[in-house]
Amino acid sequence: MTAPQTVDLLIEARWVIPVEPHGTVLDAHAVAVDDDRIVAILPIAEARRRFEPRERAELTEHALIPGLVNAHVHNPMALMRGLADDVPFAVWLQERIWPAEARVMGPEFVRDGIELAIAEMIRGGTTCCNENYFFPDVQAATYRRHGFRARVGLPVIEFPTAWARSRDEYFDKALAVHDDLRDDALIGTAFAPHAPYTVSDESFERIHLLSDQLDLPVHLHLHETAGEISDSLRDHGMRPFARIKQIGLVNERLIAVHMTQLTDAEIAECATRGVSIVHNVESNMKLLSGFCPAEKIRRAGVNLALGTDGCASNNDLDLFGEMRSVALVGKLIANDAAALDAASVLRAATYGSARAMGWSERIGTIEVGKQADLAAVRLDAIETQPVYNVISQLVYAAGRHQVSDVWIAGVRKLRDRVLGGFDLVELLERTRRWRDRIATA
Repeated sequence: MTAPQTVDLLIEARWVIPVEPHGTVLDAHAVAVDDDRIVAILPIAEARRRFEPRERAELTEHALIPGLVNAHVHNPMALMRGLADDVPFAVWLQERIWPAEARVMGPEFVRDGIELAIAEMIRGGTTCCNENYFFPDVQAATYRRHGFRARVGLPVIEFPTAWARSRDEYFDKALAVHDDLRDDALIGTAFAPHAPYTVSDESFERIHLLSDQLDLPVHLHLHETAGEISDSLRDHGMRPFARIKQIGLVNERLIAVHMTQLTDAEIAECATRGVSIVHNVESNMKLLSGFCPAEKIRRAGVNLALGTDGCASNNDLDLFGEMRSVALVGKLIANDAAALDAASVLRAATYGSARAMGWSERIGTIEVGKQADLAAVRLDAIETQPVYNVISQLVYAAGRHQVSDVWIAGVRKLRDRVLGGFDLVELLERTRRWRDRIATA
């Protein structure tokens, strides 16, 4: 008789939701993890015969899912949660957010905001994010210190900030950060030009050249509001999408965020050229930016990803809430109760977001050989009983407060709702100090 194989971890779950194949639910299955990777997925009884784990997690009332992937965040802005609510987009951005950022932005603000966000994300089952903010060097150091997976944006914008004073400085610093992170196991980079209305053609052309040379994604706010379209027609004689297409940026590396203003031809172009679209439904509703036609996009074959946006416009990093909103609003926009079904929405929040970030070979599904980024959701509460369809229950009934356990690259970050690696009392004290400083500035 063959001796059991020693592995680091065996997670036994009532249900395993691998996401791929689409809509699959594995009853009473286990996931074996060694080092940072998944080495087997098999029925619990067979797993107990085959493996001798150093640690066993018995999740008898839980669904085990891939860690959720938040494909668009501004996580330092967790410190601005609720700062500028109930105002139009232009007022929110130009009169509230940008002036506040100008007063407080710096390395400490970025570090503390990201730490607050990481704690929130892990407690909500999110194990990876696509970051878009300033001081990417500080971002990377903070994510790395907490063992959290992230792509940090290399910002480009046409006005001076605390991070860089000129176009050349933005690019010089971007390349230096990218070089520093080139071989990092958890942290990657992407170019993050803010938006077509704040970035020049010259900067976009440089980004296109460097993106091709370095094989880096381009993380861009695009077609966020109707005003953005009309202003571009006035200033450039074309829609923003056509402008960046003319430069060469409409390709498989483009992560197009928001996309609330789309023609059928633009959707078809995204499908043909391999663009990923990140849907941020709650932020878009709150700022009245418009509605991304998510079901039409999905049916056209465009990769659909999900993001929360930043806490200054959402006001949380809750992908469970986002999934529910995406499904419900998507049905309304499509005028089809079958649109954006639960399995497709969960796929967008996992595999779709990982694919948008260029990391679908590493994460986003529960498959042998992939990194063990996993989240367990306990479903035996009154609010999620009885269970008929576990994927539907995750999207329509469960909440982030039911996430019990989280692993990133095989390392446990949340154990039975207890967060490891944080001094929460001290973190909250720093958060209160930022609130006082921002409120009185």
